[in-house]
Amino acid sequence: MGWKADDRDNSPFRSLMRVDAGAVPATLGPELEEAASYARAEKAEATRRAYRSDFGLFTTWCDRKRVPAHPASPEAVAAFLAAEASRGAKASTIGRRLAAIRYAHKLAGHEPPTNAEAVKATLRGIRRISGSGPARKAPATADKILAMVAKADDDLKGLRDCALLLLGFAGAFRRSEVTALNVADLEFCDGGLRVTIRKSKTDQEGLGAIIAIARGSVACPVDAVRAWEKAAAITEGPLFRPVTRTGKVSSRRLSTRAAAELVKTYARRAGLKASDFSGHSLRSGFLTSAAARGASIFS
Repeated sequence: MGWKADDRDNSPFRSLMRVDAGAVPATLGPELEEAASYARAEKAEATRRAYRSDFGLFTTWCDRKRVPAHPASPEAVAAFLAAEASRGAKASTIGRRLAAIRYAHKLAGHEPPTNAEAVKATLRGIRRISGSGPARKAPATADKILAMVAKADDDLKGLRDCALLLLGFAGAFRRSEVTALNVADLEFCDGGLRVTIRKSKTDQEGLGAIIAIARGSVACPVDAVRAWEKAAAITEGPLFRPVTRTGKVSSRRLSTRAAAELVKTYARRAGLKASDFSGHSLRSGFLTSAAARGASIFS
């Protein structure tokens, strides 16, 4: 389509795509630039970051071996996968590295070397020997969430952390969903709170969904969110934000990584094993707690 990799760093992931002015009529330039911006939106930002990192590792490895990384040969890719397995990388991580290499070649218009049977067989062998199942994180069930928020400090950061933990649990939100929330996405009502999720992992087209958050008699998520908004004087923009050691609230959005670390920190404070928990523990904890009380998984 007239797109090519950014020549500045030989990586399709730096800008993903740019228009090759010499390959298409000049009159198509503005529209192609706009098309490229849409193409970049095909993948979530977290996915693009992971792919850039993975392809960067592959490029560095190829440089050491003095073989081309872009386009790469099937033999080079298979050897890279074997090297990753030998140094102890998980099968799931190696699979993601392979996906990054495939995507990079597709962006640049090259036949992906990952289509070769030798590459596929190498990955299957790695999965068979080392196992491909991801390490499951512990769910932050209702009792654990209560134990966590009980350890929050009585300051601005503690209010934010309580609000994030309780809202994330009550809404069964992914960390990407709860950190993406804006003040405009919340609607307080008599029954509690309506939260609009603009986009999620399973809603890449951004159709959106409204989640009802009920009030609670103990550690109420609705009250916790109100307390955080009022104390931080947040009236618009991102709901959850970084707080400095001096108590200053940033205008930036809290990152998904920071949200995951927050869960781990409070798990540790509650006397739990921090490494067993992640940002996904809030979502899985709600589902586990609901199932334990007899709720249908479809509900």
